[in-house]
Amino acid sequence: MTATFDAIESFDAIEVLLALFLTASALVCLFDRHLVRACYFFVAFTAAMTAAWWQLGAPWLAAVELVLGVWLTGPCFFYALGHVLPGASSPLERDKFSEPWSRVAMRVLLALAWFVMVGAAIRYVVADMAYAPSEHPLLVAGVVIAATALGAFALHRHLLRRLLAFNLLGSAVFILLAGVAGTSATAQALISVGLLVAWLGSMLGALLIRQLLHLEGVEALGRDGRTEEGAT
Repeated sequence: MTATFDAIESFDAIEVLLALFLTASALVCLFDRHLVRACYFFVAFTAAMTAAWWQLGAPWLAAVELVLGVWLTGPCFFYALGHVLPGASSPLERDKFSEPWSRVAMRVLLALAWFVMVGAAIRYVVADMAYAPSEHPLLVAGVVIAATALGAFALHRHLLRRLLAFNLLGSAVFILLAGVAGTSATAQALISVGLLVAWLGSMLGALLIRQLLHLEGVEALGRDGRTEEGAT
């Protein structure tokens, strides 16, 4: 018990607040049915990630996150929604996702299973991390976000939802990589390449979503990621 209190007291207050905000904003991105609001929270999430990288002693990653996350990836989602150059097709405002409770429960269990596996890997497989999760709540937030994003990717069929989950999962994995490898120049360069690849994937995903909306209309993404004709 004393060791637990000592670990809590060793937490940096700013890092705790960042970890809580990252987790909360990720949950809104993944599960808020209002898609525009979810995208705004994604921009807030990437801004907090910029501060998180700075807090972990990785100023180059903070700069890369600011450019690729806040300035470039965020607008990709608004473009996919039709709020940037909206004339191509109707803007998409809400997610009409609906599935049976049995399937939802199964996918929630899947998310919990991923959470346990990621946590166990960090606890038992990677014993000699550069940053210990017991000392850095940002790493704990990374585990929670990674497991939740994996579950949301399995839960949702809406393509924009999956694109959001893909980006949040990538951010969480990069935090965990920094926990394993530290924030040396080599590690920052490796994670920067990953951030660049994630941005390119997001841009391609947004272009594909707009093309689907142009060809099939809003219903191409409106319910369970399928057209009304394809729904059963």
